[in-house]
Amino acid sequence: MKIAVTGKGGVGKTTIAATLARLYAEEGHPVLAADVDPDANLGLALGFPEEILDSIVPITKMRKLIEERTEASADNRFYKINPRVSDIPDKYSKEYNGVKLLTLGTVETAGSGCPEHVMLRRIINSLVLHRGDVVILDMEAGLEHLGRGTTEGMDMFIVVIEPGARSIQTYKNVKRLAEELGVHQVHVVANKVRDEKDEAFIQDRIPPEDLLGMVHYNPEIMEADREGSSPYDYSAAAVEEIRKIKTKIDKSNMPGMEKV
Repeated sequence: MKIAVTGKGGVGKTTIAATLARLYAEEGHPVLAADVDPDANLGLALGFPEEILDSIVPITKMRKLIEERTEASADNRFYKINPRVSDIPDKYSKEYNGVKLLTLGTVETAGSGCPEHVMLRRIINSLVLHRGDVVILDMEAGLEHLGRGTTEGMDMFIVVIEPGARSIQTYKNVKRLAEELGVHQVHVVANKVRDEKDEAFIQDRIPPEDLLGMVHYNPEIMEADREGSSPYDYSAAAVEEIRKIKTKIDKSNMPGMEKV
């Protein structure tokens, strides 16, 4: 199972990604959660202690490692486009609560022809193609990662939305771009749903086969964020709603089972 969680900034995609990771780990699956957001806080949402998080350097910031693997340097404008990365997930990830966290970071320079982008794309491809873990990517906000093609080969995109027109537009754009990359399972989780009016808004605009479920507005999630704690450890109600979403994800990826 390889899932990319995406959406606009602030919609709660990190909460969804982290809780899914904890739920899979709870069942005994090997889980690798990769943080591809420049505002990296997936570790906090997973419940990692601050002393572990303070020791993490994003892979895209490891200049020496990137230069060694790509053979790029200030004196050499040529570099490898297929650097060795198979050892990186185990060597540079941190584990807690049964989840391995790999902080990838993002590429700040424009375009896809730079050593940092090559490393990022190769690592994600390696996670998708060569590991038996459940892999959950917490993507950067927006659609730039789709334009770079760093998420080709994912089993599924989950677009986290809020009840609003801009979020609906983001879902439509992600679905179009994902299909161009060959990813045909693009599903939606509606977050911060307040009432029946919000529910009706979502149901009117998202095809039922694409809607995995809704997570209702929950002050406990905000409190967990203020405390720097994992929503998984803070809100039984939110976890139960996301558990139901996970059940639909599992069914959609089982041979012979109906799609969601």
